[in-house]
Amino acid sequence: MRHTIMSSLTLGKSTSAAEVTHVSSHGVWVLAQGEELFMSYKDFPWFQEQPLRSILLVQESSNGHLYWPEIDIDLTLEIIKNPERFPLKAK
Repeated sequence: MRHTIMSSLTLGKSTSAAEVTHVSSHGVWVLAQGEELFMSYKDFPWFQEQPLRSILLVQESSNGHLYWPEIDIDLTLEIIKNPERFPLKAK
């Protein structure tokens, strides 16, 4: 009996898109590149007053770069992981 192992994964190519996994009164959790990251409203205030639909619509535009088109927010995973290194620029 022969067994064939099939794989649908292509090495070096991402097979999963970023997604928002949870939104609470404290912030937003996003899953990207196999990591779930938390964005507090204190560090990312632009999300706090947005409709849920706009927060859930996230795109991974390039490796490690997330974009929310309905609210025009671009963030890298580095910014999400280390918000203290990137002072808020928007008012």
